[in-house]
Amino acid sequence: MLKRFIVALLLLTAAFSARALEYTDVYFDHTSDAVNEDGWGIFLVQSETFIFIAFYIYDQNKNPIWYTAQLTDDGTGKYTGGVYATTGTYFGLPWNPADHPPAQQVGTATFAPTDIYHATLTYTVNGVGPVVKPLVRQTLAAYKMGGNYSGSMAGAISGCTDPMDPRLDPMFRARYGLAVTQVADTSATLVFTFVDTTHSGLVCTLTGPLTHLGRLYQMTGTLACTGPGQDGNPHPVTVDSLHPSGQGIEARLTSTIGGGCNASLHFAAVLNVNQ
Repeated sequence: MLKRFIVALLLLTAAFSARALEYTDVYFDHTSDAVNEDGWGIFLVQSETFIFIAFYIYDQNKNPIWYTAQLTDDGTGKYTGGVYATTGTYFGLPWNPADHPPAQQVGTATFAPTDIYHATLTYTVNGVGPVVKPLVRQTLAAYKMGGNYSGSMAGAISGCTDPMDPRLDPMFRARYGLAVTQVADTSATLVFTFVDTTHSGLVCTLTGPLTHLGRLYQMTGTLACTGPGQDGNPHPVTVDSLHPSGQGIEARLTSTIGGGCNASLHFAAVLNVNQ
């Protein structure tokens, strides 16, 4: 079991279910000149298979205008639905319900993710369009993730060519202590010290540069493990969706191994109090 877990941790790979992907963020058109399209963007909030979008764009008179969209998962990985316009009382006056008629649908929109960080937004408004925007998450400020955590991992190794491959492990679980050091938005090091009986003595160090995209970080670095059966050598690894989770930290680690084997691992940890 220890050998299978070690291989899994060193060679983490596999697709994650769409259910695990979370697109809430601020987005902008990453192909446009910021000077030419300053102020264009969307706020997106996701709740399970439902997405709410607020557009901040401009009308034909170059005045700022906003619309909203209510999109649902269409079963293909895209989110589709209506675009709505609303009116209301001037903000400098007391709110008058009579100034707020029901929202009117003025178009449609589709949010099509290309990965966890990028998407294509296609929409129409009042017969104009379709407007197509390649989106990327907008980064605001660096997150501070440094600290000591306690957490667990879960994942699987699957798809091996040999069905008797000892690395096959459809359900592995482990617990660990995690020490994170971070250099602003530049790089990070994560040290996992395993504490469950099955993996006692295993210590794995993940280090690499950080790429900050909106609410998420991505790392493409190395992972080296010491302990029983380990060579201590660095192995390539990619970490996606690394971010603070409110009470701690979470991410996905991916890689591939020989023999057709694929492995995936998700980790989550809570920040230790009084550290």
